[in-house]
Amino acid sequence: MKNDNANLLQGTLDLLILRALSLEPNHGLGVARRIRQLTRDTFDVGAGSLFPALHRLEDKGWLASEWGESENRRRARFYRLTRAGRKQLETELASWKRVSTAIQWAIDAT
Repeated sequence: MKNDNANLLQGTLDLLILRALSLEPNHGLGVARRIRQLTRDTFDVGAGSLFPALHRLEDKGWLASEWGESENRRRARFYRLTRAGRKQLETELASWKRVSTAIQWAIDAT
């Protein structure tokens, strides 16, 4: 994550991971690349944050994983959303939209 651009709010990383994996299953570093792409290089999530989050989301039942081969022919763990993960993504998106709208109201208040 670029420390001069933005800090991830608590829980935002979960939303970004779920959103990235809603597009396609991916291995950990692929998830990080997708987040960077989706946020137009605003968030560069490091392995020290990403992998614990992936394991936590898998423990919650929102992700499933299996071993496969990455594009550079290395063994990698591929993650995908579960049905519960898709439902959680919907919940997280609705919550984020409420929060961001409320913050925008506060910023725009005169």
